[in-house]
Amino acid sequence: MPPGGETVGRKSFRFVSLLLASLSLLIVSPLAADEFRSPSLPALRVDWRAALDQLRTEINSRPQIAGDFIFAPRRSVPRYDPRAMPALVQLNAVSSQFFTGIARSSVPVLLPFDAAAYLEALRSGAPANLSPSRYQADFNPVELFDAGPAGYNATFSFEPGAGDGMPSRVFARGVEVQITGSALIYDIADPSGGKGEPVKPLAATYPDLRRFIREGYVRYAFTRFGVAYVVSIQCLDSVPKPRRLACKEAYPVAERFLKALRIAGGQRMRPLPDIASSVIDRPAARSAEFGYRPSGDIIPNTGYRNRGGHPDVMAYAQIRFPLERAPALVRSQSHGRNNNDGSTAYAWRDNFCESRSFEVGQCAGGFGHQGEDIRAACPPSGEGREACDPKQRGVVAVRDAIVIRSTKDQAATLQVNSRTEHIRFRYMHMNPQAMNADGVLNGRMVTEGEKIGVVSNYLDHPAGTSMHLHFDVQVFTRDGWIWVSPYVTLVSAYERLIHARGREIGPEISGTPQPVAHALPEDASKPDLREGSSGEEN
Repeated sequence: MPPGGETVGRKSFRFVSLLLASLSLLIVSPLAADEFRSPSLPALRVDWRAALDQLRTEINSRPQIAGDFIFAPRRSVPRYDPRAMPALVQLNAVSSQFFTGIARSSVPVLLPFDAAAYLEALRSGAPANLSPSRYQADFNPVELFDAGPAGYNATFSFEPGAGDGMPSRVFARGVEVQITGSALIYDIADPSGGKGEPVKPLAATYPDLRRFIREGYVRYAFTRFGVAYVVSIQCLDSVPKPRRLACKEAYPVAERFLKALRIAGGQRMRPLPDIASSVIDRPAARSAEFGYRPSGDIIPNTGYRNRGGHPDVMAYAQIRFPLERAPALVRSQSHGRNNNDGSTAYAWRDNFCESRSFEVGQCAGGFGHQGEDIRAACPPSGEGREACDPKQRGVVAVRDAIVIRSTKDQAATLQVNSRTEHIRFRYMHMNPQAMNADGVLNGRMVTEGEKIGVVSNYLDHPAGTSMHLHFDVQVFTRDGWIWVSPYVTLVSAYERLIHARGREIGPEISGTPQPVAHALPEDASKPDLREGSSGEEN
């Protein structure tokens, strides 16, 4: 054998073995059609030096207080020790009076808050209890602020007609502006992603800023310090209506917000890891009762303009099932023959992308149901059947999370902000008064499995829809918060609840859909948000 021949032989054998192994995976992959996967999340790298340079410029614009901040790095401490950037520690101490926990953000926090102007006013003898709106371009005090390892989220409001250059029309309520900055971005198949138009008046400040209207919001997306930021306002892409803001009317409000953004805080931390997609473990035991149709297999002709569903094998999070106990059904509340006795006679069926008047970019027609309808069921027989009352079925938190909800909302959103996730879960149709009494409101922290309500039938008023829970999922992308199919996420969660794996049932179906109340917009050819619905779905 020539010198090195044995080594070459081993390498050749190893190459052939790997090739055969790869081919075998390709051969068997069709047999694993019911495998579920976790999402992929690229982690962005934050340029804290650039953030510190911008902060120095903002502080130096107020000479009276500029000398109070220490920008010289402290090299005697570890790189990711907060003391390595003392100016940020000082800034967080000021801003935390208005934005609790701001130092927990792993990205620079951009807010319409001029900390330097506030400190200069204090130095000049102004009382410390001055309204924050004086230093927030007339925006009201923050309604919700959440900071964590993935980034931060904040919500502000602007009174109708307030401020120069703002819309003069008086709206039913203040205009609400949301901003999110995140170092975690969900990698989803998104044919509508990355689009938009430049905003010339702001191009010098935000070179890559793009404005676009998507899923009921006008959005302004940009990158700063390596971080993805999105500012958004809920609006109608139509002519103004008495109770709803038209998107063009929202432009000056959003642009006023963008012009007012300053570095308000945040803290350098160890970089987040990229999260790779992987196959999810499922129970080994098989359930004799639990069956489900594939993702995307909605009832025929129930999608917007008869388009189909959205197949998606992604379990976007490992959650606790949102109902307190089994049995439960994911089943259309707007079409089909529902089993009124609450039995488990029918298999689960996807209803994400059923026809609705709400924009959903993941749906083939661009409009549809933003989530899944879940109905409590009773055991078909045996112990517990007689005492079962689906109308009293508890609804629980799917994860440890912060609540996003104002007092009048029949919808409650739970938000997770961690080193591996930046995701939202929305619950709808529960009793608003009961949630108010239980303190399920903005900023409340809930723990996984904690009861937050019961299955009910609220829409804009009691009995406004059928008795069910609407559950949906939003993930953060470079386009902002995007609706994704929660179907496989719920299947996976239900399997863990019952400690058994379900059986996937073929796509065939008999019979024709039977529409019921709240199924379709009045004119499906002209989709629009229903007034008074706050962009929320039944």
